[in-house]
Amino acid sequence: MTILHDLAATIEARRGADPDASWTARLLAGGPAKCAGKFGEEAVEAVVAATGGSAAELTAEAADVLYHLLVMLAARDVALDDVLAELARREGRSGIDEKAGRGRTF
Repeated sequence: MTILHDLAATIEARRGADPDASWTARLLAGGPAKCAGKFGEEAVEAVVAATGGSAAELTAEAADVLYHLLVMLAARDVALDDVLAELARREGRSGIDEKAGRGRTF
């Protein structure tokens, strides 16, 4: 187990908690759109920290991004292990080749 697995398990455990007592439960109660919006907000804050903040600010924002990514995945019932398996599948491939294989241009 990793800290990300531990965090994903904590998020799952809080799924049914009181939204007034748990930020995670509140996010999940808002559904995937609420979780995605919060993830996007945190990602922008990480970009701002990366381009003008200190290393400590970027570290804190990166932690927020990882947490909110896991919440967003939980909102859509996507397991962390599925994401990790996809990363493992891509390991050793050129990013350019991998993107071309997906047929996407973004």
